[in-house]
Amino acid sequence: MDPRLSFVIPCLNEKQTIKKVIDDCHAGGSKCDCSYEIIVADNGSTDGSQELAQKAGANVVAIPQRGYGAALQGGIRAARGEFIIMGDADQTYDFSQADEFINKLNSGYKLVMGNRFKGTIEDGAMPILHYYLGNPVLSFLGRIFFGIKIGDFHCGLRAFHRKDIDTLRLRCNGMEFASEMVIKASLLELPITEIPTSLKKDPPGRKPHLKTWRDGWRHLKFMLSFAPKFNLLPIAFLFFAIAAALFLLYQLQVAPFTGPNTLIFSASSTVLSANVISDYVLTQEMLYHQLNLYHTKTGSQRSAIRLILGLNKGTDRMFKYSALLLGVSAASLAGLLNQAAKGALASPEAQTFGFIGCTTLLSSVTFYQTASKLSSFRSLNRY
Repeated sequence: MDPRLSFVIPCLNEKQTIKKVIDDCHAGGSKCDCSYEIIVADNGSTDGSQELAQKAGANVVAIPQRGYGAALQGGIRAARGEFIIMGDADQTYDFSQADEFINKLNSGYKLVMGNRFKGTIEDGAMPILHYYLGNPVLSFLGRIFFGIKIGDFHCGLRAFHRKDIDTLRLRCNGMEFASEMVIKASLLELPITEIPTSLKKDPPGRKPHLKTWRDGWRHLKFMLSFAPKFNLLPIAFLFFAIAAALFLLYQLQVAPFTGPNTLIFSASSTVLSANVISDYVLTQEMLYHQLNLYHTKTGSQRSAIRLILGLNKGTDRMFKYSALLLGVSAASLAGLLNQAAKGALASPEAQTFGFIGCTTLLSSVTFYQTASKLSSFRSLNRY
């Protein structure tokens, strides 16, 4: 009979602490009043950690792909429990809190995070840079970008339902795996909560696997790449409004908006808006298809944009928009040539024709490229 709870612990050369961590898991598992197993996902240890883990009662799974995320993914695949609690092998987390995590899962939450800032952090356990800058800033960005109301975005001690996490299609092999799990869970609107937990100091002589700047950048890059709730659409629409206002002021010859610089700024704002909207549409379509988010509240909020662009039925409408803009561009550039033939290239009319011709041409190309990429993506993924 399969255990109900699986502890999953990534491990790389942790002979100093692995036995104590497994003993801690046994203590936590005994509080949960359910069967459990302990999975040590070994990432290529050369110090005998595997043997120590086996003697302590853990099932050791060799994970050849190096990386924190790769080890956890391998451990989760090997786990048989309905519930999974994951945490590090360096004895910094308290696995004896397992019952508190399981109680939260039983009450309906799908992902339960530890919060070290609401618990206790031993002196020297967290570098000053992480305490005052790294964790607070990344947690703040997580709340802003994704609306995730948790205070410790990157706590490594967490529990979740196996079947729900499987739907996230977790792929990151590095430290950013921790961000990927929380972000995708929020996108799927899985109920997330947190409980206070403690953080102990590393044992003497242990070299941390976490690289502050490298891994911090990986977390930030992943968050910026997957930030659909915090997008630049409002800024894009603002720039589009500015472009329209500048164009109107130029047409009315309202000082000081009477020179060619006004049209240059207007054209730049228009092209910027078109590119931001294109990037948003493309990213959202790929992300929401990959995670099957169309049934979620966030996905339904995008229905207006998809309806306008005709994405529910394919990309034909976007190609038609591209062709329409190309036609407008051709007509405007023809008007510009006509002004040139009259020797009036410096006239406001010529500048207007040039502005409309160039901006619609660039917008047409943007629509075409977006539609082409979406068509290729849908074909490759049998959308």
